[in-house]
Amino acid sequence: MIAQNADPQKEAVAFAQTYFALQTRKQELIEERIKLAERLDARERLTATETTLSKLIYERGVDEKGFGRIRSKGDQALFGGNTTQEMKQKMNVPAKRALADFLPTVTILSKALATEMTNINIKNKDLLGEVAITSQHIDSNKKVRQALLSDNIIPENLPAEEDIKKVERRINSQTKKSLKNSSKIIE
Repeated sequence: MIAQNADPQKEAVAFAQTYFALQTRKQELIEERIKLAERLDARERLTATETTLSKLIYERGVDEKGFGRIRSKGDQALFGGNTTQEMKQKMNVPAKRALADFLPTVTILSKALATEMTNINIKNKDLLGEVAITSQHIDSNKKVRQALLSDNIIPENLPAEEDIKKVERRINSQTKKSLKNSSKIIE
């Protein structure tokens, strides 16, 4: 506080002000990178739970098209009646891209939780066929939606976030630069 309010004409004060400005910016960048990494991690977890769901339902008599219908019905339950396609249009998601690649972290994690709940219940209840599994997936998504709504989080009203593929490329690029710069420092 003293340095911030002192006379920047003095060399020591100017140095301190510059130092604190740089440290503040560095902290902001670190926090931003952590937030992006958390979103990437959430997306990877969603992919893993959906892969497990796909394997489970295939073993229980549901084909690939059925898997798509089950996921779509789950999305509709999570997004208050909005279909996957309606959410993609609302969030300006390109037609050939996954909705989850543009969702905020809380929604990605919500989808992962609902899918994991479905996976557990498929096993525990020994569910077979598309109808039973769809019903379970809708129920799981409705329960997750209720939890979000109880905290005033309305999934279909959250804004789209940056394309996860762009985020991943940027983090990978920054990591390579950091590694390159750190090897220069070591030399």
